[in-house]
Amino acid sequence: MTALNRVPSLMARAGTASALTIAAVGGSIVVPGMASDAAAATTATKALQIAASKKGAPYKWGASGPRRFDCSGLTLYSFKKAGKSLPRTAAQQYNKTHHVSSGHRRAGDLVFFHSGSNVYHVGIYAGKGKIWHAPKSGDVVRLQKIWTKSVWYGRVG
Repeated sequence: MTALNRVPSLMARAGTASALTIAAVGGSIVVPGMASDAAAATTATKALQIAASKKGAPYKWGASGPRRFDCSGLTLYSFKKAGKSLPRTAAQQYNKTHHVSSGHRRAGDLVFFHSGSNVYHVGIYAGKGKIWHAPKSGDVVRLQKIWTKSVWYGRVG
C-alpha cells in the first residue's frame, strides 16, 4: 500500500488531518475549484518540509545552503527546491509575497519580523504559532515559537 493510499484510512482514524499530516505521508491537498491555491499549498508544504529537513544546519550570514543558512537563505533555498524563486533578502522577499493577515496565515507562509517598516528577519510558518528559521550567528536552523507580535505574513504565489 502506498503512502497516498493510506491517507483516507489515517484521516478516518484521526477524524481530521492537517495539511502537514497529509504531506508527511506523501499526500496532496486539493480543493475543488481552487487549483491555484492548491498548487500554492503544495509548494508551501514542500518548502516547509525542506526547511524542516535542514534542522540543525549552522547559521552563517549570507549563506543560502545547502549546509549553512542565514534566515532569508533558508527561505530562498526551501522555496527554490519546492519550485518557486524568491529574491535574496528578507525585505525583498516580503515585497514579492501576497500579504495575508494573521487570521489567514497557513503553514508554509513566510513570517516577516519587523521594526516599524523595516523587515529584519524571516522564517517559514509551521503552524501552532511556530516557525522554522535560521536565527542568528552561533545558532542552528530550528523550530521556534514566534516571540513577538511584530510580524507580517506573506504567501509565495
